[in-house]
Amino acid sequence: MVALRRLVRRARSPEECREEVAVPAGSNAYNSLWQVRTDAWSALEESTAQLALAGAQHRPVERLTDAVAEALDVLAPIERSWAFPGMPAFYMVRRLFATGKYDRCASMVARINRTLATDSYRGGHTWDADADDEPFQHEARPADQSHQHRLYFEVLVVEDMTEDQEHALREELRRWRRPDDQFLYEIVVVPSFDEAVMAARLNFKLQACVVRRRFTHRSRHDCSSLTQFVSLGECEDLMDQSPDERAQVLARSLARIRPELDLYLMTEIAVEDLAGRLSHHFRRIFHTREGSLELHLSILDGIAARYRAPFFSALRSYSHRPTGVFHALPVSHGKSIVNSHWIRDMVDFYGLEIFLAETSATCGGLDSLLEPTGPLREAQQLAARTFGSRQTYFVTNGTSTANKIVVQALVQPGDIVLVDRNCHQSHHYGLMLAGAMVTYLDAYRLNQYSMYGAVPLTEIKSQLLALRRAGKLDRVKMLLLTNCTFDGIVYDVQRVMQECLAIKPDLIFLWDEAWFAFARFHPVYRPRTAMRAARTLAETLRQPDHKASHDAQTEEIGLVDEADDDVLLHRRLLPDPARARVRVYSTQSTHKTLTSLRQGSMIHVWDQDFSQKVEETFHEAYMTHTSTSPNYQILASLDLGRRQAALEGFELVQKQIENAMRLRDAVDHHPLLSKYMHCLTTADLIPADYRPSGIDQPLRSGLPNMMAAWEADEFVLDPSRVTIYIGNTGIEGDAFKRSHLMDRYGVQINKTSRNTVLFMTTIGTTRSSVAYLIEVLVTIARELDAQLADMSPAERAGHERAVLRLTAPSAPLPDFSGFHPSFTDGRGLPTREGDVRRAFYLAYNDNYCEYLMSDELEQRVEAGDHVVSTTYVTPYPPGFPVLVPGQVFSPQILAFMRSLDTPEVHGYRADLGYRVYVDKALEIAATTRPAPPPDPAGPAPASTSPDVL
Repeated sequence: MVALRRLVRRARSPEECREEVAVPAGSNAYNSLWQVRTDAWSALEESTAQLALAGAQHRPVERLTDAVAEALDVLAPIERSWAFPGMPAFYMVRRLFATGKYDRCASMVARINRTLATDSYRGGHTWDADADDEPFQHEARPADQSHQHRLYFEVLVVEDMTEDQEHALREELRRWRRPDDQFLYEIVVVPSFDEAVMAARLNFKLQACVVRRRFTHRSRHDCSSLTQFVSLGECEDLMDQSPDERAQVLARSLARIRPELDLYLMTEIAVEDLAGRLSHHFRRIFHTREGSLELHLSILDGIAARYRAPFFSALRSYSHRPTGVFHALPVSHGKSIVNSHWIRDMVDFYGLEIFLAETSATCGGLDSLLEPTGPLREAQQLAARTFGSRQTYFVTNGTSTANKIVVQALVQPGDIVLVDRNCHQSHHYGLMLAGAMVTYLDAYRLNQYSMYGAVPLTEIKSQLLALRRAGKLDRVKMLLLTNCTFDGIVYDVQRVMQECLAIKPDLIFLWDEAWFAFARFHPVYRPRTAMRAARTLAETLRQPDHKASHDAQTEEIGLVDEADDDVLLHRRLLPDPARARVRVYSTQSTHKTLTSLRQGSMIHVWDQDFSQKVEETFHEAYMTHTSTSPNYQILASLDLGRRQAALEGFELVQKQIENAMRLRDAVDHHPLLSKYMHCLTTADLIPADYRPSGIDQPLRSGLPNMMAAWEADEFVLDPSRVTIYIGNTGIEGDAFKRSHLMDRYGVQINKTSRNTVLFMTTIGTTRSSVAYLIEVLVTIARELDAQLADMSPAERAGHERAVLRLTAPSAPLPDFSGFHPSFTDGRGLPTREGDVRRAFYLAYNDNYCEYLMSDELEQRVEAGDHVVSTTYVTPYPPGFPVLVPGQVFSPQILAFMRSLDTPEVHGYRADLGYRVYVDKALEIAATTRPAPPPDPAGPAPASTSPDVL
């Protein structure tokens, strides 16, 4: 407990916080307050039980009383933000302890802790602090009790009131409960702005907030111990403002932290006037003297609106109706299974409900995914509201298909698209099918770990400016980036879009957020998501301050269209608010990081020109790639996953991050594990040039430092991605994954490099699963220790060579070499884009292709020949193509491929080698390239061949 208390009283300055990152082994480093609270109550139960026993046996109690006092000090500022057990019960615990009634104190703490552990207070029973036994069945599992209870949440009330007033309000709201209510709630009353913000950050059970007129700005309590976990920000003294202005400031602050909260205002004056001025902040505004019934009903109605799952409900209702099927799907209602003599085990395994819900019907209460007009349309509208988009579309065959839908809807043949070369393969194939002229962007390299990072903003701007110099900027349609990357590198989404729009005001952005759907539900992550950044950017462009700043930029450097490239490249640019259009798309694998059946994905849209320019083509692209027989179970799971995210996403994501940090601490502070492996930090994965904050481990040094880094740095690291460096084990990453983790212990991971393995925590990760992983890693380390002790000199030398191979620098990761001139458009100054579709389909004629083994290919490259790949060549790891159709082999690519020891290389045949174009094919491609689109700027200068190497 001493470590726990010392933790929550960490130093305030960034320098002091950095010093405290190097905590000793075994210390508890908390990153979310819910875990501090949980462990503090457990420790308090143990300490009070020991104290009661020592007191009964007349043994010395000084050490135990110190431990209890410290635990109570830790809990005191936390408990004000929670409805259970409530401050009256907490004060009673303190009184029993202070008066030496240790047995009663221990009994009460035990009852509170067991009630918290089982969530049995959610039943809505009034908790009697004086009762000998609590009215809950604590021995029953929570799952056994849940069906007896209505769904529980808590409501924040912000007003400075006396204890009697608070008690009266609580009882008044309880009296309005009805037996048939689907939900019930308890209130948390705080008297100040600061405590309201703290409660919103700390208490994930809050679903609504009632703001009343009389509240102060600063808390009268000492909340300094919580500064590691919350950041109140700086604002002027609110007491100089009117009550209505204070309410507005508080509403905006709460919306930034928890946009899902339903906000209500209760006032005593001019309700009608306030409704016109403040209604966009609050769901409803009430007059205080009209009582609380309408407020109570509105609170329940607000939760019911988010709880609705229209398609799931429709499907469940349909499954319970008798039907006669005279169409497709014999499995519908289980009819082809339940009477079978040979596949009845299918029902035994899957259960009957899934077959009752199988149908091909699109009416009778159901809906069509391709033309939704009923519950599916409602479900997608609810998802748009939850994820902050203007439109949301469900996809039942994964984000690979979602990516192709968006690209086909927006990109015409000949359009130029800028894309991270290390993106998911679906983008490569989608751009090829769309006929895009592709400009591949190079990410920064992490050669030590054989992985790529993200694409620097200077690389993106330099390619846009090169296309501008070549007179091709009008053909640039889209920028496509992955946020976050597989390894957890997160872009500053708003800044990227802002600066690109300054150069190309109508540029469309597609952010592949396959691994980032959860980010919407954490206040620090949220600003770096595509939908929130799009909304913020659109709002910024409408502000007079932005126009003034843009005018000042124009005064300094002139019009961006006429400014020098070097000036534009090395300064932060502001878009012209009169020209810029915010057109943003996001594709998310809901099934990867939120709750959905496999392949459940969503497309989110924030496009100011969607209805005018895209809606029809989007519908056609959606029809092209979407099955006419979509899986209803996936659609229903997307509906329910949206409901869960709307109601408990904030809680689950906080726990996800806490579990990741616990894993990091356990690995890095374990004396044996740290001998062979360690977790890579932000400083390891993001070069200092992209981190102006200078904070190497943002979250480990407290939430304020994490917020500072995420506001300032070009790239940040998602803490839930834990990359562990295993070079010192002498075991290559893929072997570690397959032979050790999966085959022996059933630990499933995906991403590896030659000397790293990536562990991801999700909303489904538990503390027990983290503990099991640590147990597995320790077992592997112990076995390795024992093997090293028994090795002969020759065996040890072999092991040391294996370690050296994994820890020494490997061949540098190659950048994109360039397209062969035959697959460029031959127009204007040479730029990097190439026609992947022509290069891909030309290889369908086998006479145009040949295979070359590595040695012969190297000889030809050394001789100066342009050898061109016919296909995508993708080694696993790293899992990204080092060659695409039409790309020229370079010495760097061949050196990298030669250094790989992975047997899995897609696009390479060990018996034949690489498939490349013959010279005749390249000549034919050069003479049959499509005519370039007309140039609105006039005739283009003579074409020259680009330097492809």
